[in-house]
Amino acid sequence: MKSEKIDISGKGFRYQALVGAGLMEKAGELIRERVAISDCAIIADENSARLFEAPVRNSLVEQGFQPLTIVISPGENSKSLKVVEQICDKMITANLDRTSFILGLGGGVIGDISGFVASIFHRGIPHIQIPTTLLAMIDSAIGGKTGVNVKLGKNLIGAFHHPSLVIADVDALDSLPPQELRQGYAEIIKHGIIRDAEMLRHLRDRKTTDCAKLICRNITIKAQIVSKDDREVSGERAVLNFGHTIGHAIERAANFEVPHGDCVSLGMVAACHVSMKRAGLSAAERDQVVELLQKFDLPTQLLREIPPRQIFEAIRRDKKFERGQIRFIVVPKLGRACVSREVTMEDLREATAQL
Repeated sequence: MKSEKIDISGKGFRYQALVGAGLMEKAGELIRERVAISDCAIIADENSARLFEAPVRNSLVEQGFQPLTIVISPGENSKSLKVVEQICDKMITANLDRTSFILGLGGGVIGDISGFVASIFHRGIPHIQIPTTLLAMIDSAIGGKTGVNVKLGKNLIGAFHHPSLVIADVDALDSLPPQELRQGYAEIIKHGIIRDAEMLRHLRDRKTTDCAKLICRNITIKAQIVSKDDREVSGERAVLNFGHTIGHAIERAANFEVPHGDCVSLGMVAACHVSMKRAGLSAAERDQVVELLQKFDLPTQLLREIPPRQIFEAIRRDKKFERGQIRFIVVPKLGRACVSREVTMEDLREATAQL
């Protein structure tokens, strides 16, 4: 199939996301059209390296690139400053410098850590993303957010560093088990809740059979939001955090043993509860969200015991709070989201208890 090109731009950044089949085998050609330098580092985890590193590397070599492959362990625990240091040490040892670039090959964890390394290595070098999961293709690869975790919270250390190019090869999704695909659908449903009620209707009716078109639609939604407020200054981009305040807290309290999309699903159920109380969301629309999440096998109730105290300790450290004041994303109706400063910790306790 022919690849689709989505332009993503804003103040100080401009790049494209390419969506199509068979793009990894053409990665070198696609990158060479946009990048003149040749030295680069491929950062992948053990899973993405096993499945995709060879065709990507071969394609790069064919175009005259000289790639160094750095493989890290899969999972959120690799998003640490220790791993960042290890990656930088390997790049320095291989004589990579400010004229090099980084290629992140993998899911959201790889995109976050490879982007963060690119943002700090020699004070910033180009970053190219080849996301290999649905979640990364439609969400984390777009928008320039990078970061690593610390003991007290997720993504508390990071930087805004937009990629130079995103290559989303839909063939990579064939390698994903159903439980991994559903992580992406959590963010797709989130995009519908905050900006595209029509897409929610299509998802309910299972009319979105063309995966590439669905990916393009979601990249476009995120790109439109990011282009207006890439650094969350005006509050426009903050709506992308719907479901993430409580979702991230659950993820942290569970020591990252519950997948990100599952945590976001739970966070969205809780956020709908808060939206009913503080923004006028109807019970019928809340029920539509819950039913849709369940249709895609996403959890709507906590399936394991997590001490509430741990969840609320994580909430208090959420980077979306300002000077201790809660900035919570609510939806007055499906397809429209906004920031509320009227939400209280008691509201969040109550919503979490409903889970």
